[in-house]
Amino acid sequence: MVLRPIFVAVTQFMMKLNRSFIWALAAMVLVTALYRVFPGRPYGFAPQIAVALFGGFLFARSKQYAFALPLLSMLLSDLLYQISYKMGYSMIPGFYSGMISNYLLFAAVTVVGFAIRKNNALSVTAAAVTAPTLFFLVSNFMVWAGNGGYKRPMTFDGLMLCYQDGLPFYQNSLLGTAFFSAIFFGGYYLINRFAGSKRIA
Repeated sequence: MVLRPIFVAVTQFMMKLNRSFIWALAAMVLVTALYRVFPGRPYGFAPQIAVALFGGFLFARSKQYAFALPLLSMLLSDLLYQISYKMGYSMIPGFYSGMISNYLLFAAVTVVGFAIRKNNALSVTAAAVTAPTLFFLVSNFMVWAGNGGYKRPMTFDGLMLCYQDGLPFYQNSLLGTAFFSAIFFGGYYLINRFAGSKRIA
């Protein structure tokens, strides 16, 4: 029931796009999901925040569709994690407590993509710094408030320690978001410039 609105939105959105663009978006979701479960990937260096930003930019006028891209990428990768976990190939479960909160955070950073009015280096860089920073601040606060992570004390110093614990993830998240944003937004810019295509959303 929870996933039904997502699938309805995806179905409606596919009906409005040309076939080539649908395949391109589907490939992006699949590749980013597979990359997230790739063994040995630097912790935090993942493309999902960049996918959220790109979706927010691409579908700024059709906001209900923008959220589908990162959520589908996350759902598929979590499903693959869960299968690997059940088969004993991975120590990381795909389905976990707090999963819904994590998905809501990815939906929230999609909103940052709505603010990207022009596909230029300055706008994309600002969004690529803002989104993972917001994700870091909110997610670590939630971990601290829920007494998760290293179970830091419920004090201001404990909160600061919780943020300190998350710094390696945050650094990799910044680098990953910048890297994949450059690929997504740069590729879209080149397609528009050399193929003469128009912005779809």
